[in-house]
This record gives sequence, C-alpha cells and structure tokens, in this order.
Amino acid sequence: MRCSSGRQAALAPLVIESSVVEAEGLPAEGALLLRMSGSLDPLGAEAWSDELAGHLERADLAGLRPVLDMGHVQLGGAAVLRTLRETTRARTGRPDLIVVRARPGVREAVHLAGLDGVRLFATLDEALGALARTESPAEELPVWRSQIEDPLQPSYEDLHKEVRALRARVRTAPVIGMAQGMLMARYGLPDSGTAFRELRAASQRFNVPLRVLVSAVVAARPPEGAEWFPGRRPLPVPALRILGRGDRDPRCRRLMIDAALHEALAAGRAPGGYVRLADPAVNALTPESHHGCDDVLLDHLLRGRATDTADGAARSTGRRVSVPDVAGDPLLGDDGRRALLAAGVRALVALPLVSAGGSCAGVITLLWPDAGHRPTAAQTRALDALAAETAAWLGWYHRSVLLDALEDLHGTLTGAPR
Repeated sequence: MRCSSGRQAALAPLVIESSVVEAEGLPAEGALLLRMSGSLDPLGAEAWSDELAGHLERADLAGLRPVLDMGHVQLGGAAVLRTLRETTRARTGRPDLIVVRARPGVREAVHLAGLDGVRLFATLDEALGALARTESPAEELPVWRSQIEDPLQPSYEDLHKEVRALRARVRTAPVIGMAQGMLMARYGLPDSGTAFRELRAASQRFNVPLRVLVSAVVAARPPEGAEWFPGRRPLPVPALRILGRGDRDPRCRRLMIDAALHEALAAGRAPGGYVRLADPAVNALTPESHHGCDDVLLDHLLRGRATDTADGAARSTGRRVSVPDVAGDPLLGDDGRRALLAAGVRALVALPLVSAGGSCAGVITLLWPDAGHRPTAAQTRALDALAAETAAWLGWYHRSVLLDALEDLHGTLTGAPR
C-alpha cells in the first residue's frame, strides 16, 4: 500500500489496498479486491493510473479477477473517467475491470461513456455473484443500470446485501487464517499467500467451496504419513430417491443443498425456509440456502446465534422441532422471535439432518405465515424421509468428495503419488 499523491493539505491522499476475495462458484478463479480511499483530482490521475496498473498486473499474474471498490473515493469525475479509459485500453484482451460502489457522478459518467472493459455494480456482493454465475468471458457480464430514483442515495437492499456479504466474510476469514497457518507449519510453506493459493487450487479441482475445505483442514486430524487417510476406500453414493430427481450430480454441493430446500418447501407446502449446516471448525450452524426470507431474518441468521432457537434445539436433540406459534412459544429467544415476526413468520418446523451414526449435520427450517400451522401426518412423513436422505448424502459427500480434496491437497504439498 502506498499513497498516490500528497498534493494539497485539504485533500486526503489516495490509497489503494489490495486483498484476495474468494466467492463460492467463481469460475476457476478468485478476485483481487482493490479498495480505494481518499481524493482524486486531475493532478493525481497519472499517479493513480500507474499504481492501479501495477495492481492489475499482479492480479493477472495470479489469475485473479480485478474488482475496484470506489466507495470511499472523493471527487473524481473526468479524472476517474480518463484514467479508467487509459487503463482499460492498455488491458485489451485481459479480463474486464469490475468497479463497485462508485459514486453517482462517476458511475453515470462511465455508463454514458460506454467504456469497453469496465463493468459497474452497485455492491461487491452483486459483482461477485455475477462473476460466479458467468462461465463465459467477462465481456458478457451485464452492464450496470441505475435502479435508484435518487442516485445520490444507495438503496436499502444494496446496503443489506453488502452488510450480509461482509458478515459472511468476517465469519470465514479467521478459519481461512487458521488453515493457512496449519499448512505453513505442516508443509514448510514460505508464506500465507502460497498456502491460500494451494487451498484455492484444491477447492477448484474438486468443486468444493473454499470455506468448506478450510473448515475441514482445521477440523480434521493431522496427517501422519504419505496419505492423510490411509486405507480409505471409495464409498457408493447412497440411494437418492428424492434428491436424485432430474439426474442431479451428488458431487455438486450447492446444487444438492438447493435441491433439498426446494423439495422440503414442496413437501411441506411452505412459502419460505432455509438450510443451515454445521461448520465443524467453529461448531456453529452456517446459512447455506434460503427462499422467501426477508433481510431482517437473513441478517439474524448470519449473526450465527444458535441459542434459544428452533434450529439450535433441533441440532442439539436430533429431533424435529415444531413451533406453531412463534409469538408465544417459550423455546424462542427474544432476538430470534423479533426477527421471525418482522419477517411475517408465525409458525415453523426445524428438521435435523441426522446421520446413521447419530450426529446432526445441519437443519432445514420451513416457515409459514399463519399461526397454528402444523404439517399434516403425510407431510411430516415426507419431510422426515427427505431429512434422512439429505443427511445420508451429506455424510457421503463429507467422507468422499471432501476427503478426496484433502487427500489431494496433502499429496500436492508433499509430492506424494496420488
């Protein structure tokens, strides 16, 4: 990090800070987030352009998609536009420069100028989501269009998305740090950056989300020889009568979790619900998928509190928990109750995903707007069958795909044949 200019006492020097961001689903790469802060005027445009070019060159060499966060940049206008035009012109044939949280004057100017190689998004979360959904070259990403009546004010939806994304990264970052430290100590890696690249490469080879892989690295017993899990044999995929519909690939974690929630919503005729799975590294339930949940409830789930909740009770007891009256049930804590009521939820059922060995791998929770709602006996049987099948699939995934990724990581770092 260095300052681009210290021209005038009235202007804060422009600073660019870089950090690697991993987002689940990014096609074969992560992102290099370049956070800018300070002031930019015409006098500093050349210095900023030089510094930005250096960061972009490092991103290209590392195989990372460059994302420029301009949420804290003052002034700009024509200076920013000119610099972005020169920067992207020099990047012909390279991935597009993604710009997020640019101030209204800058983003409108970029949009009207039609700069090739620049894509604008309101939030970092939206940009990473678009990258994750796009398997084709970056030029096919949608161009930013303002949906805000007053462009000087950010939308509440944008702010909520940004806060949720930040909370998710805050929860994941310490575990990534622990995994990096373990690999450095275990394999003699020179620095944390090397450890991160190895983790990311294994994550991509096996299509395992990085946060899931690093949690497994932290929670698993350390390897003692050439093999991390000696004597392990391939396991057959369990019979999936419900989750196997439509030829779903059981190795695709995101697809299967979304399918479990979809099937649960259909079986229980519920308008909303969510899935939270147990993270062994932090011993907590982590949100994985949701439908029909508003911002207040999603924010509550991301805070990760499991005490005095139906989810926590279902996980600790391994039994289905029914709450027909959210407003008056003593099981729920005040924070959870307020979040549910604010979201219009008046009844819920939490289904634990219990393995054959008796451990709970997570919870599927269904939500209804009517107090007193209870699933019928037939619906309950269907939901219990789905929960058992989802737990069986999760057990297979953890003992097969996830351990394969760990074994591959170990073999790569030790140079042992795999």
